[in-house]
Amino acid sequence: MKIEIIAIGDELTSGRILNTTSGFAARHLFDAGHEIYAMHTIGDTPELIGEAVNVALERVDAVLVTGGLGMTDDDMTNEAVSKALNRPTMPNLDVLVNVRHYLDKITTAPVGDLEKLAWLPEGAEVLSPDSRMAGYRLVHNETPVYFLPGIPEQMKHLLVEHVLPGLATWNSSHTLSTYQRIFRIFNLPEAEVNRRINSLDLDDAVHIGYYPVFPEVHLSLTIRDKTAANAKKLFQSCCKAIDTALGDSIYGHNRENMEKVVGALLAKQKRCLAVAESCTGGLISQRLTNVPGSSDYFLGGVVSYANSLKTSFLGVSEDTLQQHGAVSRIVAEEMSVGIREKSSADIGLAVTGIAGPGGGTDDKPVGTVYIGIATKDGNWVSKFLFEGDRHQIREMTAQTGLDLVRKYLLQP
Repeated sequence: MKIEIIAIGDELTSGRILNTTSGFAARHLFDAGHEIYAMHTIGDTPELIGEAVNVALERVDAVLVTGGLGMTDDDMTNEAVSKALNRPTMPNLDVLVNVRHYLDKITTAPVGDLEKLAWLPEGAEVLSPDSRMAGYRLVHNETPVYFLPGIPEQMKHLLVEHVLPGLATWNSSHTLSTYQRIFRIFNLPEAEVNRRINSLDLDDAVHIGYYPVFPEVHLSLTIRDKTAANAKKLFQSCCKAIDTALGDSIYGHNRENMEKVVGALLAKQKRCLAVAESCTGGLISQRLTNVPGSSDYFLGGVVSYANSLKTSFLGVSEDTLQQHGAVSRIVAEEMSVGIREKSSADIGLAVTGIAGPGGGTDDKPVGTVYIGIATKDGNWVSKFLFEGDRHQIREMTAQTGLDLVRKYLLQP
């Protein structure tokens, strides 16, 4: 089904509150086989609300409206819809009984502001009458319009429990089988990713999207078809083609991040990692420990920011530091060897560099980074010259360090 989403609230249009409900709805409706025709965010203005609903009714199969169903003066959705669709508001007895029962517990006053929640446009079908959550469905000219609260937790509950099942039985012939995968790519520019994918000459039914998410590129593959078997077969062949075209630049899929992928490889191979960080200041260790269960494979890390800690704890030679400087190939190697020996880890990872904005020289400009890895198979160091501000250089260093560990673990 073709669906339009309308989010209502001055707090949204002013930027005071982030509109998370529309994204949640779009993602779940899309996954259920529906097409999202448009998404709007408008303020608490009755004329705008009525106009938006009427326009949507003319061009889609279903409408989802969130927000403006509360009891305060700025909650105007019900009144606006009542006027726009010529459906006078009427008290819903189920809601009114629940509200009155609640009010009797806290006040003896005959009327309460909460009773506003019970006055709904004519024909409204309450989604969850036994709860205190606002939410109802109107069928206008054979088109279902769902009205949900703007409170994220309530909206999400009603969408999953009532809206999605209702739409599934409304017109199942209008839903599509959906197959989607996000390819997470690192160390390959977006233009090169685009060039390689274009060379595949994929079927017209294949939808490809490119999304730079620093320091990565995310490629989305989407295939939708009324016949599940056709969609699945095409999806599988396209995944294989993309994997071949992009190779090990694809490090994960969907919600996998680099630290999760590296952690899974370490756990599978029963290896342990320890980290010595300088310019990243603990960022690599933080990312690794963000993954639940990381204690199974991550022994720990040392932020050896000062040269004194490099020598006293990691065993870096003072002569090496004086002759080559802290940002050098040999220091990165000695750091990686030192942390591996100190921790008895299978792999020692070390980073040292100049994150800026100051500290660079002609020989070692800002962005110069050395990443060392020490293993039982030997030690090696890679030199990089990253671009960007301090934050970006640190992020690139952490991501690249983890990626080098990943590629080592993938070796036969």
